[in-house]
Amino acid sequence: MINPVNAAGAEKVLAAVNKEKSAGAVAFGESFASFLDDAMGKLQAQHGVVEQLGNQFMVGNLDDVHKLTIANEKALLGLELTVQVRNKAVEAYQEIMRMQI
Repeated sequence: MINPVNAAGAEKVLAAVNKEKSAGAVAFGESFASFLDDAMGKLQAQHGVVEQLGNQFMVGNLDDVHKLTIANEKALLGLELTVQVRNKAVEAYQEIMRMQI
């Protein structure tokens, strides 16, 4: 049998739907934030490796200079990627701000 729709029932359904939507948005925001945090951690780790290898090279404890060069290029590419992602995020934000409501 079909139950008639009343205002109280509709409000409960709408509240549940809105709660699910906001939970999904929060989960997406948290996952994106954790992605960015992880990426920045990896970038800092790459920089630390370059610094460590550079110190070893200066002291004369590094036999393979190629390791330093490769680590330096990896860190440089990571930095360039980070800058490009930042530029795209700023560009997207500016585009959103230009939208008329």
